[in-house]
Amino acid sequence: MQSRFVVGVFVLALAAQPVFAAPNLQAGAPPAAESHPHRPMPKPVNLKVLPKNIAPEELMKVMHGFAGSLGVGCSFCHERNPETHKLDFASDAKQDKETARLMMRMTMTINADYVAKVKDPDAMPEDKHVTCGTCHRGHSMPEHFVPPPEEHHGPPGEAGAPPKPE
Repeated sequence: MQSRFVVGVFVLALAAQPVFAAPNLQAGAPPAAESHPHRPMPKPVNLKVLPKNIAPEELMKVMHGFAGSLGVGCSFCHERNPETHKLDFASDAKQDKETARLMMRMTMTINADYVAKVKDPDAMPEDKHVTCGTCHRGHSMPEHFVPPPEEHHGPPGEAGAPPKPE
């Protein structure tokens, strides 16, 4: 079970990587100065699927990966505190947060129990796992998939051709 968990966390981290690609800088231009110094991020709390000892910066990468894969903002899963008007990341008030946890578990299981067993020597490592983006592709709900119409080639009766009329 622990190995599936580690694999799942690794997959989630991979899913988040494209979101954090370094910005293109002009040759020789220094990066823009920061407008304010960074405060240390608080230790994450109420983690039920991700490791409880995940670094706050790594958690942010994973969360931004989810947001990009679903095309949503943080408030999609996280409730806003009415008193502070800030997001309460520890709160479980929104059902979408529990749905996200369920989807994370599902993805981990699919990767560990199914995709990991597929032997495809031509597939790249990044092609050997599913992520939120595999189905969601930037939408909060996966879009309905309509397969393209089948194409038939060759004379009737050949493989890939329409059947012979009877």
